[in-house]
Formats: sequence, C-alpha cells, structure tokens
Amino acid sequence: MATISIKRVYESPSHRDGKRILVDRLWPRGLRKVDAAIDVWMKDIAPQPSLRTWFDHRADRFNEFKHQYLDELRSNPAVPTLLAIIGNHTATLLFAAHDTKINHAVILATFLTKAQLTTSPGRHVS
Repeated sequence: MATISIKRVYESPSHRDGKRILVDRLWPRGLRKVDAAIDVWMKDIAPQPSLRTWFDHRADRFNEFKHQYLDELRSNPAVPTLLAIIGNHTATLLFAAHDTKINHAVILATFLTKAQLTTSPGRHVS
C-alpha cells in the first residue's frame, strides 16, 4: 500500500516526498514551474470551482465542504487515475492553501488511503 502525505507546494521538495502531485485546480501564485518540482498536476481531482469559492477556506464551513467534496470524489473519474499514478509508491499531495489542516488535500489524502484499502487494481472507487 502507498504512503500518502500532504504538503504545501511552497515548502521545499524533499527526496522523502516520493511522487509530488499538485492537487489544486489553479496554479499556485508566485510559484515558478521549475521551482515546484511537480511530477503530476491533477487539476480534475480538486473541488469544483463553485464549491471551492463557497468554502473560501472558512473553518465554520469545513464540515459541509468535506461532505460535498467527498460526494464529488465518489463520482470523479480522476480518482482511479490518481490511484493508478500513486500505485504502491510514496506520494505527496501538494496544495497552496495557507491552512494545513483545513483544506481539500486533507480530505483527499484520507479518501485515497481508504480507497486503497477497499479497491483492487482496475476497480472504480464508489
């Protein structure tokens, strides 16, 4: 089983990151692609723009945001693609949000870890 962690994209890359996967829909402000050391940019795994805008990184909306984002993930065709990219490797999901505990990457990492336990290769997560 893969080890999946999360990290702000602005933090320095490390050999311990494994595969570095940007999971934001928008490119991080002020970050040059050459400095990001990103292996894969999975725009389509990020929350839909309307949900992201509504959430606005407000702590009081996080529980509802989590519920809605999990609903999106359950039917997102990018999920099996991301699971295949990660495979059995170490992977770090990169995000730009300032808050390291209240953001979509926290939710996504937990979702993917559970999905690894409940799916076999080639099966769609539902």
